[in-house]
Amino acid sequence: MAHGLSSNTPVSDNRHAMTTARNVADGTPGIVVRENLALDGVDAARWNELCEGQPLLSHAFLCALHDSGCASRATGWQPRYLGAWRGDELVGAMPLYAKTHSYGEYVFDWGWADAYRRHGRRYYPKLVAAVPFTPVTGPRLLARATQVKRALLDAAQAIVDRREASSLHLLFLDDADARICEDAGTIARSGVQFHWTNAGYRDFGDFLAAFSHDKRKKVKQDRRKVAEAGVSFVRKVGRDIDARDWDFFFRCYEGTYRAHHSTPYLTPRFFARIAEAMPEHLLLVLGSRGGRPLCAALDVFDGRTLWGRYWGTLDYVPGLHFEACYYQAIEFCLERGIASFEGGAQGLHKLARGLTPLATHSAHVIAEPAFAAAIAEFCARERIDIVHTLGELSEAAPFKSSEKG
Repeated sequence: MAHGLSSNTPVSDNRHAMTTARNVADGTPGIVVRENLALDGVDAARWNELCEGQPLLSHAFLCALHDSGCASRATGWQPRYLGAWRGDELVGAMPLYAKTHSYGEYVFDWGWADAYRRHGRRYYPKLVAAVPFTPVTGPRLLARATQVKRALLDAAQAIVDRREASSLHLLFLDDADARICEDAGTIARSGVQFHWTNAGYRDFGDFLAAFSHDKRKKVKQDRRKVAEAGVSFVRKVGRDIDARDWDFFFRCYEGTYRAHHSTPYLTPRFFARIAEAMPEHLLLVLGSRGGRPLCAALDVFDGRTLWGRYWGTLDYVPGLHFEACYYQAIEFCLERGIASFEGGAQGLHKLARGLTPLATHSAHVIAEPAFAAAIAEFCARERIDIVHTLGELSEAAPFKSSEKG
């Protein structure tokens, strides 16, 4: 069960409490890292520059999560952002949360928490550097200079060293931040996701031409079943998505969560916020049957990548999920010249639809030495398994042998 912050785990109300200061090794002195950076007090353009313009790390997206209450102390996601300063200039940041549970992360550590519990220790609160409810790879040490990134990591580790949290977890790291964490001696962990890559395909038919005969036939059957069921689709972008569309989307999203005996993490207020603040990054795929709305899938995109995010349906139709969430997304990428489509967490079924496996990376710091040693050993074995799994999955990809390389 989740626990609240313990009495000996203070979270300062001083939004600029200094935690660490050091001279940066590139010869630029005076970098100071402070805790509890107030995101709503940071210039949006500056934040977006630090996060390299990724929509799902953007000022608008994160503020929507906070201001809607989806990621808040009440939901077990207390923001505890770090900011790196050179004088009055913000030169780095870390989206950091004090967590009182392990929901909404997609890098699963329930077994670690259970081991703590069985030994009479408290695993929560822990620190998580991530985008809440968003298993998307990107930077977590937001800075241009490697030395500033390392200062942010050191400051987060210092909170664990003070035993204000049991551990630190940096999730879905890009390659650059994964290397920095590895060099700092953190515990490396790997996972698997499935992504689609645009190899210069002219259209969906050209994409399918790269498949083996049997696999190509299966995708065509998927699409034919949906069409024969009388389902048609429209794709809307940005402000073409109206209030009625958003209401229907949330009805589908919430209903699908409930059908799986789960509670949705996100609220209508959150979706209203991103619809207003970042419409140019939103794609809504709407399916209808007999003139009546049936399903909806919401994706986020920029000029390089489309991220599959949320979906739902009012009724089951064979193949509907594949069409709404994958084939429509791939067609959109082909139309826009978007280079990649990230299909979200897990999902072996994505392999047969032309999404290929790749490794994801996370980094972990565990305060208790005995637990740290056991977790490091587990992650080392797991990384070996992931390497083997990636090889086996790549061999099972639907493409012709020449396309597999």
